[in-house]
Amino acid sequence: MAQLIINQDATLRNYLEAFRSIFSAPQWKYFETILMGLLHCDGSKTLSGMLRQVAVVVTMSGLSRFLISPAWSVAALEQVRYRQFQAQVQPLVLQAHSDQKDKRARRRGRPQPTVVTGYLIMDDSTHAKRYYQKAESGLGRHYSSTERKTVNGHSLFQAVYVVEEHQYPLTPVMYCQKSVCQQNHEAFFSKVDLAVQTVEAFEPLPDTHTHVLVDSWYLNKWLWKAVRKRHWDLTGGLKCNRPIRLEDSQGIVTWPTVSEYADSLTGEDFQAVIWPNHNGGQTIYAHLLRTRVKKLGVCQVLIIREKQNDPNSSTRFFATTRLKGTLEQVVDAAAKRWTVETLFADFKELMGSDQYQLHSAEGIRRFWALGLCLYKYLDSLRHRLQRLENHHISLGEARAWVITRHEDRQLDWICHLAKQGVKPAIIKQALSPAFSLSNC
Repeated sequence: MAQLIINQDATLRNYLEAFRSIFSAPQWKYFETILMGLLHCDGSKTLSGMLRQVAVVVTMSGLSRFLISPAWSVAALEQVRYRQFQAQVQPLVLQAHSDQKDKRARRRGRPQPTVVTGYLIMDDSTHAKRYYQKAESGLGRHYSSTERKTVNGHSLFQAVYVVEEHQYPLTPVMYCQKSVCQQNHEAFFSKVDLAVQTVEAFEPLPDTHTHVLVDSWYLNKWLWKAVRKRHWDLTGGLKCNRPIRLEDSQGIVTWPTVSEYADSLTGEDFQAVIWPNHNGGQTIYAHLLRTRVKKLGVCQVLIIREKQNDPNSSTRFFATTRLKGTLEQVVDAAAKRWTVETLFADFKELMGSDQYQLHSAEGIRRFWALGLCLYKYLDSLRHRLQRLENHHISLGEARAWVITRHEDRQLDWICHLAKQGVKPAIIKQALSPAFSLSNC
């Protein structure tokens, strides 16, 4: 059943009102239509797929023009989302500072400052396009970790800012290969360049300390210097062939790879720690070493494995600038990087970020930006439901909750009209989708 926009849940209606100043009256109708279509569409999130879910008088051509119209700005959309995020999270930051002060042991001298950490997590994802046209902007050959091979598609570079478990996804950037940029006469920026630009331009919330989290692809001297220049911290995956500095009792310095050093450790060198997750955590075994990594500098190297006495079990390596961080703190920071992987999964499954049928890079970027508006709403709703239910709520469960509310409101609306004697044909006509199957 196509959904009427007038039957929106109050939480969604109030959330969308913050964006009204960005759009004109005709544009506002398309903005609401896209978000309602994305929310209710269980199939392919194409333009026609979204229009089948909403009972509104709009056209396919009008929706296409809206997505490429220069009359509204993606940057303005991002600013509104960030203001909403700040209004929601800033009181939590102040409360966290207050709680730390209350728990701080009283002692002589100047007290230790309280610290609330915000995590800036960066990664990339490939959106495969099996049925593509060579004219599509930004199309290239990219490696897909899900399909474990190189595919035709677009590469999305994404950053998400997490403070007190609340998420603010930055607007994605389309990564284009150097050959594609040369064909289009555009400037080329590598993925590392995009990460450095994000670090240099991002403004975190006041009264917070920023910790950047990346995987081993991004951990290099350029990002390291950019993060240290802003007096932030950085934790990232470390490739197994990275040399680290070791000095024995006689002062002899060697530079084995981190995997060679890990092979020399015994089971007694690893401690049992909890790797945090939504299910309460998983026990792993970790070893922490303060050393110097070649081309990075002084840091702490974290080595984790699944089984304490089995060197053949899955082993992973991390490096962090937090020289005073405990083993538990370093493990907790490394585990938070998985947030961006969950974002990619939810963004693809719930918002259809890889299901667009658009040919221009700007249109695709606008589609992503609109999808993140829905993502931000569901994340806020998820936290609200978690406080009420007192257990973890996924983004999909939050979506199911609001869909149920919409369906109940629509049934109440139909019953109300029926009691007033409105003919079924008129009700059926009012619920006709903007794009029906007869248009195919």
